[in-house]
Amino acid sequence: MADDITIFHNPACSTSRKVLEAIRAAGREPRVVDYLKTGWTAPQLKALFAKMGVAAREALRTRNTQAHALGLTTADDDKVIAAMVADPVLVERPIIETPKAARLCRPVETVNALL
Repeated sequence: MADDITIFHNPACSTSRKVLEAIRAAGREPRVVDYLKTGWTAPQLKALFAKMGVAAREALRTRNTQAHALGLTTADDDKVIAAMVADPVLVERPIIETPKAARLCRPVETVNALL
């Protein structure tokens, strides 16, 4: 049974895999969401970013994406979120959510504060 931790996970990402390993090494079993397969909704992202205390641009993955070409690095939250919904790879990973907090766990050690 899944613990009260959710990891929005990209299995192709080494950081995401390491964070998942760290959670499991701490004796927790997270709910694993492969967001590249399930996608995002705008309300889901807005709620997650609010819980994280960040603007959408702060959770924007710019490396190896079309973020710069699409002008997202200076766009408003609504435009960034719409792009993230259209192309889930634009969301930086991994994001960990618990009932109390959510964080982008990059670097890997960031997850320790949530465990």
